[in-house]
Amino acid sequence: MTTAALREMRWWDIEPVLELEKDLFPEDAWSRGMFWSDLAHARGADATRRYVVAEDAGRIVGYGGLAAAGDAGDVQTIAVAREHWGTGLGALILAELLRAATAFECVEVLLECRVDNIRAQKLYERFGFEAIGFRRGYYQPGNVDALVMRLNDPSTSVQGTQGTEING
Repeated sequence: MTTAALREMRWWDIEPVLELEKDLFPEDAWSRGMFWSDLAHARGADATRRYVVAEDAGRIVGYGGLAAAGDAGDVQTIAVAREHWGTGLGALILAELLRAATAFECVEVLLECRVDNIRAQKLYERFGFEAIGFRRGYYQPGNVDALVMRLNDPSTSVQGTQGTEING
């Protein structure tokens, strides 16, 4: 079980998040600008994004983000440091993003996942996501296909996870 705690991602988290991003996704890492752009929409009455980081012993060991548009949410990213794989941290982050989707009144949540990332696919399936298609060559420059997955009614998939507290 993870000992990491979730909190809202802030601008000062971008640099340590980028380090983890480059380690985990060396070929298709997000840029600094991509994180800045999404965080610009994560606060205030008109917020359409929810980004969280997971900290363990003062170090960021995971993060995730969700974008909402109308009644649809999209998991933008989830990442967990290798040494925290298998601890439940990915599920903790995903549950928080699905709570955010519910708060944004999303009736469905979509995501893209590398076709070769079986670990992530199994996590999403445990939460009720189903494969609905592919995006050929989605991840560049490696030209790796993405599996598109959808979850109908995110509020039902986070039942039993309400005991998790988050700061921010």
